[in-house]
Amino acid sequence: MSKLNENVSKISIGSDHGGFALKSSIIAHLEEAGITVTDRGCYDTSSCDYPVFAKAVGADVADGSSDLGILICSTGIGMSMAANKVPGVRAALCHESYSAKMTKLHNNANVLCLGALVTGENLALDIVDTFISTPFSEEERHIRRVNLIEN
Repeated sequence: MSKLNENVSKISIGSDHGGFALKSSIIAHLEEAGITVTDRGCYDTSSCDYPVFAKAVGADVADGSSDLGILICSTGIGMSMAANKVPGVRAALCHESYSAKMTKLHNNANVLCLGALVTGENLALDIVDTFISTPFSEEERHIRRVNLIEN
């Protein structure tokens, strides 16, 4: 893993059946990097409802029990929609590393959403690394805009 953000030690992760395999790879990758991972499900490839897992991961991030969240479904779209319903969550769907960098740098996103059927494993792991290692810019204009999102 690339240079980690020292402020990230706990990540909550969840998927539906469509994202289960990629979630498993990401968990192994994060644990290898020394990050504590809370797996909020699902736990196999049986059909399930993604909003349940989006809500659980979002709650972990919103209450501070996890520093960041990662959600995976087939496209990432449903997870991002559901996660953004949780107050305090700023979830971003990313299909490449540049978006992952910019959403942390400018939007202070705290939940990364991925689409397992549209993003290959190697690229997904690079997106995860970029998301984790990029800090928020702390520039006044970005703080102001994040506050506008929150309020």
